Amino acid sequence: MAPARKTHRTSRNPDLIRGVGKFSRSKMYHKRGLWAVKAKNGGVFPCHEKRPVAPAPVEKPPKFYPADDVKKPLINKHKAKQTKLRASITPGTVLILLAGRFMGKRVVFLKQLSSGLLLVTGPFKINGVPLRRVNQAYVIATSTKVDISKVNVDKFDDKYFAKEVEKKKNKDEGEFFEAEKEDKKDIPQEKKDDQKAVDASLITAIEGVPELKFYLAARFSLKSGMKPHELVF
Repeated sequence: MAPARKTHRTSRNPDLIRGVGKFSRSKMYHKRGLWAVKAKNGGVFPCHEKRPVAPAPVEKPPKFYPADDVKKPLINKHKAKQTKLRASITPGTVLILLAGRFMGKRVVFLKQLSSGLLLVTGPFKINGVPLRRVNQAYVIATSTKVDISKVNVDKFDDKYFAKEVEKKKNKDEGEFFEAEKEDKKDIPQEKKDDQKAVDASLITAIEGVPELKFYLAARFSLKSGMKPHELVF
């Protein structure tokens, strides 16, 4: 069915020039039929009574007020939407990290989390990159893909990578002047087991493709004479 054409509404009293109408005020009174409305209501135009508004309660001014202006937070009705994934990034795609601790390493993309970040892994046994989240703005997608159909990543979400907030302890006078030695936090055994389970499924699929294991273990870098804009990944 063809869409109905929109009819442009025209004024009953078109302007001859700007601010001057074609018909007079008395002519428009009869043209609009206002005389009939007035005659129907006993010679008076109908009017609607305003609804009574409840009086606002009187608030007493506070006796004390803050010395500095207190800023009220603005109402933010913006709802965060999940980041759209690039078309070149699909589950199993080999990515090249461009920033961070593992810059230049090749990793396997597993899935996109609800925050929009990418869940990737080395695997850890091949190139030392553990399960971690990265932003898709800092990766290069390659044409190489790995079969991850047998890898179970259902339990991994943003809460899995959340850090535990520790309460600050009050320091004594002796501890304040002494340099504190930072104790390295041990990784929970549960996360180690999760890494081993993911690596086991991935390595099985990687070993089925020749030279793929050496490709993932090698670090990406540019050499003199290489033109990045002409490279095909």
